[in-house]
Amino acid sequence: MKRSKKYQEARKLIEKEAYLLDEAIELVKKTSVTKFDSSVEVHFHMGLDPKQAEQNIRTSVTLPGGTGKEVRVVAFVGEDKVKEAKDAGADAAGTEELVEKIAGGWLDFDVAVASPDQMKGLGKIAKTLGQKGLMPNPKTGTVTLDIAKAIAEIKMGRVEVRVDKLANIHLNIGKVSFDDAKLKENLVAVVHSLLENKPANSKGTYIKSMTLATAMGPGVPVDVASATEAGK
Repeated sequence: MKRSKKYQEARKLIEKEAYLLDEAIELVKKTSVTKFDSSVEVHFHMGLDPKQAEQNIRTSVTLPGGTGKEVRVVAFVGEDKVKEAKDAGADAAGTEELVEKIAGGWLDFDVAVASPDQMKGLGKIAKTLGQKGLMPNPKTGTVTLDIAKAIAEIKMGRVEVRVDKLANIHLNIGKVSFDDAKLKENLVAVVHSLLENKPANSKGTYIKSMTLATAMGPGVPVDVASATEAGK
């Protein structure tokens, strides 16, 4: 792939095989190649076998500093909970009308939450939501009795942590405009969550590699030991 001149210049700044956590955070901001306020991403390669159900990490973590992104939330709730959901920040709430709207092709939202009693009403759109990774799930806290709390946390910066088929995890942890302390706080929260959710039958190296990158920027390798020490 042919890379832009800006990318090639940014790539030259990466001189080590791995950087300590603080160094990596400082450097990843310097390697941003866009004119807009790029997202800062973290990519993990895990020592897990996603084919084993018990090694499929799927949880959520609230980033203390937020993501810097406006998150659109829909709530599948009964009529008696619609006002509560909207007051908490839901962009749309209800069930029957939402289901019909989504069945018609509308998907202008980032996260869906649901109260347990409404899950049975999502059958018509379950496949659509599942394919887009939008289906509410108890493991990620998006099926809950406390809808207002879930919506508030998601709006504040709660993100889903999920291992893909290649044993990788990809997350947005903020923006280039964030100060170093805020990015570090968010990243440490993610690492802490991974350590807390380490599968009991995980063997060998748990976090094999960790890389920070901005949108369209080069990857900055992170010293895993320094990150896990901060996340304990």
